[in-house]
Amino acid sequence: MAKKRKVGNLLALAVLSYLTRAPMHPYELSRTLRDNDDVRSIRFNHGSLYMVVQQLAKAGFIVEQETTRAGQRPERTVYALTDAGRHELRDWLRELVEEPQHEYPHFVAALSLIAAIPPSEVVVLLGHRLGRLAELRAEIRDLIDTTIAKDVHPLFLIEEEYRLALLDAESTFVEQFIKKITHPKTGWGPLWATFHGEPAPAEERKQS
Repeated sequence: MAKKRKVGNLLALAVLSYLTRAPMHPYELSRTLRDNDDVRSIRFNHGSLYMVVQQLAKAGFIVEQETTRAGQRPERTVYALTDAGRHELRDWLRELVEEPQHEYPHFVAALSLIAAIPPSEVVVLLGHRLGRLAELRAEIRDLIDTTIAKDVHPLFLIEEEYRLALLDAESTFVEQFIKKITHPKTGWGPLWATFHGEPAPAEERKQS
């Protein structure tokens, strides 16, 4: 069971992780997050980052180290990781790796209500989704190959490999779902279509 944490925003986990490298001010943390393309994994903006930094400081996971000013720029407070923050980082990561979490993907929500759309339309929409999934898979594969070609170790791209595996699994699911709707003998199309006062999907009628 997931623990209730003092700061539960996943952005906090990234901040703690990057502060293991060296003390940083929020602007530097923001730049590091973007340079490492963490925006693909963790949603954030400058406002949410500053809020998380304040929450981590209040919880005792990070501490102000110094305040600096360069030229006419505003003062910037540099934060360092505390021993409590280091422990929180490792404990939190262990939990996330070990314990599956119940999440709420948008596609799952749509599937739970899919009967509200006629099967003929659903088949078309799923076909479009398959095309988009293929595009996303190609984009991620290209990202992985291009980054590895720059001598970046594959370990630092493992989240992209995971995304690719999820897209592969989803593509297989969508293909199977289409078959369950349109199969000439066992397809769900006819019964589903009657709910909407429509004939069975064209592909099903053609194969029957």
